[in-house]
Amino acid sequence: MKFLSTHLAYAFQDVHLRKNVSGLMKYLAFLVALTVLYSVVFHVIMATVEDQEHSWLTGLYWTLTVMSTLGFGDITFQSDIGRAFSIVVLLSGIIFLLIVLPFAFIRYFYAPWLEAQLKIRAPAELPLGTEGHVVLAAWDSVTRGLAARMEAEGIPWVVMEEDGVTATRMHGDGVRVVRGEVDDVATFRRLRADRARLVVLNRDDLSNTNMALTVREIAAAVPVVALVEDRNAVDILELAGCTHVIPLKHRLGEQLANRVSAGHAQAHVVGSYKDLLIAEFSAHDTPLAGKTLAEARLREIAGVSVVGVWERGRMLSPRPDIHLKSQSLPVVAGSAEAIERLNEYLYIYDTNWNPVVVIGGGKVGAAAAQALKERGIPVHMVERDATAATLSTVQPDRLVVGDAADREVMRSVGIGEAPSIILTTNADDTNIYLAAYCRRLNPDANIVSRITHDRNLASIQRAGADLTLSYATLGMETLHALLHNRPAVVLGEGIGFHEIPCPERLAGTTLAESQVGQRTGLTVIGVETDGRFVTDPGPRTRLEAGSTLVAIGTAEHVTAFRDIYG
Repeated sequence: MKFLSTHLAYAFQDVHLRKNVSGLMKYLAFLVALTVLYSVVFHVIMATVEDQEHSWLTGLYWTLTVMSTLGFGDITFQSDIGRAFSIVVLLSGIIFLLIVLPFAFIRYFYAPWLEAQLKIRAPAELPLGTEGHVVLAAWDSVTRGLAARMEAEGIPWVVMEEDGVTATRMHGDGVRVVRGEVDDVATFRRLRADRARLVVLNRDDLSNTNMALTVREIAAAVPVVALVEDRNAVDILELAGCTHVIPLKHRLGEQLANRVSAGHAQAHVVGSYKDLLIAEFSAHDTPLAGKTLAEARLREIAGVSVVGVWERGRMLSPRPDIHLKSQSLPVVAGSAEAIERLNEYLYIYDTNWNPVVVIGGGKVGAAAAQALKERGIPVHMVERDATAATLSTVQPDRLVVGDAADREVMRSVGIGEAPSIILTTNADDTNIYLAAYCRRLNPDANIVSRITHDRNLASIQRAGADLTLSYATLGMETLHALLHNRPAVVLGEGIGFHEIPCPERLAGTTLAESQVGQRTGLTVIGVETDGRFVTDPGPRTRLEAGSTLVAIGTAEHVTAFRDIYG
């Protein structure tokens, strides 16, 4: 009874529920009045037409049995007037008692009460003493990926959710959630935001600004990072107190542009760790095409190590016998001087100076076009929406308003001679179709595509995309890097940059003896021990207790590592 009374007390704090109950009580009063009226009419007809006398309780009993369709038949009318009245009572009972009443009860009382009951099941605050956690303002594709990474690393996190029912469902699904209004300072106090390791604001720009100011009321020194849609909002959010403001769509366009093959051949840096730079380049129109990694002799030529090879969207392990094709994108690691030597070696080779084709003129496409033009690479853009094309902040060398599925439109932007094609629409189906279509029109082009859902990665790879990157992966990798106070390393969809503590069972063994690469698929590109970072560790590099393995690979590779080595 105490449990029920608690839930009822909480439910009746809701103004809308109180109004609903008030309306339900008025309807019940109407039913009572109708029942009394029918009981009175029953007595009148029985006395004047049927010449029978019955008690008032009998009249109420007859009315309820007829309205509820029980109809025991022990009291009946013999006249047509009485039977017509019985029909009226029966039909009104079916409508008002058996149809409208249950619906009204469920809709206006039971459902709101059940919703209120669910709300109080979701946690309203974190335990006292919670600290060193990450607060996430919303649960989306970016924060889901980040939460998985933090879970593997033992970093506590929590999501804030305004809607109580949604919070309860998330709580039931195993998501660490706290319900509360996002613009209420009390919510952030219950989230222990003043002792958090990081606060991530990933709602719309207006909400992020409000939340940033709210957080700063109780937490002046906690790092706050915001993801913004509009680049014009960056300054506003910085003034609101954000430590980092990330225009993710603009960054996505820059990352896609950084992966194209055009102009002089060169390696593009995609990330760094300590003194180690990670870069990738295209083998197209260079002497490396057609050679194996062993024959390429990149370590001897430039002092870089090949840590992987992108082949039609799939990352291959750097085995010496892998043949580099014209569309291959080797990923290398080395010092700044080594990357510079590699660029000096590649620079004399021209891949293709024809314009790069960008399909899609939205925020991502405009950012990609701007990044390419800053590198001196001509850009031709296709945009179906004339209004979006007019509002674009970047003017390409040629803009064609039309459908990219139209062969004449694609020919007009030089699809057949383009060195690279960037697909930036936010619809995976469209990008998959265009990847296959563009591959048919230009088999040698380097196709770089944006995707939205991980489940479509294999499809777009089969369609012909050489490299893919999603908003979610870029956001997750960027936030994860900020969490560890290091630059982001964005390799591509499905492949991540990982810092893995050396398990006890590997302490004292060499990399060759551990067989990490052979058994898990991870590629170890560095080992950090007591502040010393060894780049390009060889087979004889010895692992020590407390060491950190710096590796690249998929989430499945990391899971395999933990399953095998603990």
